[in-house]
Amino acid sequence: MQMAELMVSDGWKDVGYEYLCIDDCWMAPQRDSEDRLQADPQRFPGGIRHLANYVHSKGLKLGIYADVGNKTCAGFPGSFGHYDLDAQTFADWGVDLLKFDGCYCDSIKHLENGYKYMSLALNRTGRSIVYSCEWPFYLWPFHKPNYTTIRQYCNHWRNFVDVSDSWESIKSILDWTSFHQEKIVDVAGPGGWNDPDMLVIGNFGLSWDQQVTQMALWAIMAAPLLMSNDLRQISPQAKDLLQNKDVIAINQDPLGKQGYRLRKEDNIEVWERPLSNLAWAVAVRNLQEIGGPHFYTITIVSLGRGVACNPSCFITQLLPVKRELGFYEWTSSFKTQINPTGTVLLRLEATRMLQKN
Repeated sequence: MQMAELMVSDGWKDVGYEYLCIDDCWMAPQRDSEDRLQADPQRFPGGIRHLANYVHSKGLKLGIYADVGNKTCAGFPGSFGHYDLDAQTFADWGVDLLKFDGCYCDSIKHLENGYKYMSLALNRTGRSIVYSCEWPFYLWPFHKPNYTTIRQYCNHWRNFVDVSDSWESIKSILDWTSFHQEKIVDVAGPGGWNDPDMLVIGNFGLSWDQQVTQMALWAIMAAPLLMSNDLRQISPQAKDLLQNKDVIAINQDPLGKQGYRLRKEDNIEVWERPLSNLAWAVAVRNLQEIGGPHFYTITIVSLGRGVACNPSCFITQLLPVKRELGFYEWTSSFKTQINPTGTVLLRLEATRMLQKN
């Protein structure tokens, strides 16, 4: 309830953060006499319906957690054999998002059928509930997931291990995503998104440059922006980064195309993402972890599949600080400076669109 209050009073809601999500361990150890899930009476003395009403009174939405198998990952009651009942329970409580995990499922068949069934069960309630799946993550050890099918049933889906508050974790997620990008990028779009897991900006494990890198690359990847942090003690610098309207606009761009890694060379990665109105977002990431800032020169024609700056474009640096860098010709080059483990995020706008506007 304190987080809901802060989401409103500290401007989070105003920039678009609207879901307040409870993860595992919210449940009582057993279902009630009618086989329904129930909240832990100590942690949630008023129950989930009471909490949902409070969250809704702030103009926000409530997310909750359950599991496709026999138990949740922490050992609380799973939804296997209770999909319809649990979906209706969540709808009755006023839940707006369900994160559906995949622990304690005894077969791939049960896992896949369970994810599909819960999707249909949620729809049958008549309540609009965002469906967040971990389906592909649990399939990858056995076979390549069918993302076309997953997209039919889920609104976003986790592919890789849980994020933690460490640079090693962020690097591993980015490495996994770029290695598998040919399999996952094209399936993302309005209604269904790859979820690289939560933002850990505002915690303790990342340096400032590393926090900039997570924010920039999550925007490029069209990732759901869900924060895992304590809004009661977040630093002003981290708050400004998470509330950066220019970066959020890239993340939420209505064209809905996920970005990708364009190339990797000399300890530098270049990522790009097509945006609406023929604009592009470009992220230049420094992979080095020691030494000083790295200078990197980009040929303009190599960006945006050769069309981003044809015949010219206006470039604005958004991160780590906002600066208008000016007009660049298609045939010119661009030099930037990136701190170790840091990222420079750019927005390229075609001059032909600027003239129309």
